[in-house]
Amino acid sequence: MTASPGIRTETPEQGVASPAAAQLCYENLNGSCIRTPYSPGPRLALYAVFGFGAVLAVFGNLLVMISILHFKQLHSPANFLLASLACADFLVGVTVMPFSMVRSVESCWYFGRTYCTLHSCFEGSFCYASIYHLCFISLDRYIAVTDPLVYPTRFTASVSGMCIAFSWLLSVIFSSSLLGTGANEAGLEELVSALTCVGGCQIAVNQNWVLVNFLLFLIPTLVMIMLYSKIFLIAKQQARKIESLSNKTSGSSDSYRDRVAKRERKAAKTLGFAVTAFLISWLPYFIDSVIDAFLGFITPTYMYEILVWVAYYNSAMNPLIYAFFYPWFRKAIKLIVTGKVLRENSSTINVFSE
Repeated sequence: MTASPGIRTETPEQGVASPAAAQLCYENLNGSCIRTPYSPGPRLALYAVFGFGAVLAVFGNLLVMISILHFKQLHSPANFLLASLACADFLVGVTVMPFSMVRSVESCWYFGRTYCTLHSCFEGSFCYASIYHLCFISLDRYIAVTDPLVYPTRFTASVSGMCIAFSWLLSVIFSSSLLGTGANEAGLEELVSALTCVGGCQIAVNQNWVLVNFLLFLIPTLVMIMLYSKIFLIAKQQARKIESLSNKTSGSSDSYRDRVAKRERKAAKTLGFAVTAFLISWLPYFIDSVIDAFLGFITPTYMYEILVWVAYYNSAMNPLIYAFFYPWFRKAIKLIVTGKVLRENSSTINVFSE
């Protein structure tokens, strides 16, 4: 969010090619950005790769939301957090990825200045919403693993609702306020003016706000790392304890505790993969944003595009992770795509049975 990749779009005066040879985003229009299109083969390949990511983000996360909201058995505080996270990723697939795909391949922005700002606002809002959802999910898993029997009374539906509201409100208010007021461009007016052309999408963020952006990403990241480190340490201790007691007779309450603990550890492991995927996807982008702001936007366009699309693709990864690790999600998908969810009382189907 240091800048949209469009900030590197050249104006006709900056272009190396002669005016006669240059391709413009808008032909016969003064002040048009120079267009640097790909040849047909790479162009088609890029549209296929980017389009596949957008489709997967939209339909994969839509399946997650339908599954959790439709089947009553999945109505739990933790799953409501998952559904809200899927909503953020779904919105990335609808409002961000398709437009970025055209911009990345055509090297021009054809959707107007207003949506340029909205596009960057959506990008920031949904990214922060994702990371704060994941942070609260980490806290949820920590409570579930450390004390699985007391967990249902501590992480209730109302607590989950407050976590969801906080994640969305903080993300949307911060991103819209920053870009809506123009505070992000303070001190960069000359740079923005020099790079402004018709068909470009220049969203620059100054050094102060880049650091704020990075801290809003770094703080929940460190919290998640700390919580998951403790989760896996506790899980390891619990596994050893269960193994040492495996040959001894235990009461029914102990047996129940062990089963619950095992289930919560498995859920924590699955969501740990989702957190790791998010960090691998977004951390390079945020690090580059800081470097770029302090070194004068030196990142080459192709490298910036790679970082942006690696980050975008994270929105398509979570449904794949859930499908791989959650049997209930695989069963829910089967019920949805076969149309069985349209039957009467389908919401009461047991999705945990094999």
